[in-house]
Amino acid sequence: MDVNFVNPFLKSLLNVLETMAQLELKPGKPGLKKDEIARGDVSGLIGMVGPQTKGSLSISFDKGLAIEIMRRMLGEAPESINEEVTDMVGEITNMVTGGAKRLLAEDGYDFDMATPVVVSGPSHTITHKTEGPKVLIPFTSIHGHATIEICFENI
Repeated sequence: MDVNFVNPFLKSLLNVLETMAQLELKPGKPGLKKDEIARGDVSGLIGMVGPQTKGSLSISFDKGLAIEIMRRMLGEAPESINEEVTDMVGEITNMVTGGAKRLLAEDGYDFDMATPVVVSGPSHTITHKTEGPKVLIPFTSIHGHATIEICFENI
């Protein structure tokens, strides 16, 4: 997968969390994902379809990081992943995808975005509905880990 296609999603995640939660994440080494097990406790998944390609993006957060983002964004820190946390993860997924969509539009890519789906729980799975490679990029913070998965056809 072309790094010029992946980078807008990474930039958008960093921007959303820095702007909305005053939280800095450090990106790790990208890799290919071979299974469907999520790399976090709560994940947002969104599909995208355009004339050039179709694919999906997921963002998974460790419980501690998700709750810290919730505390910073909304002033609430629940003890567990509840409906408010899953709603927030869905909204972050939507904002990250929207930001990447704007950046990719500058390079001629156009997408329609689906409504995000949020899944939580230990060892939950993420199923990308396209045949492309699943690129996994881990992020770290002092509050826990986040992982982006990007899966697109023909990129």
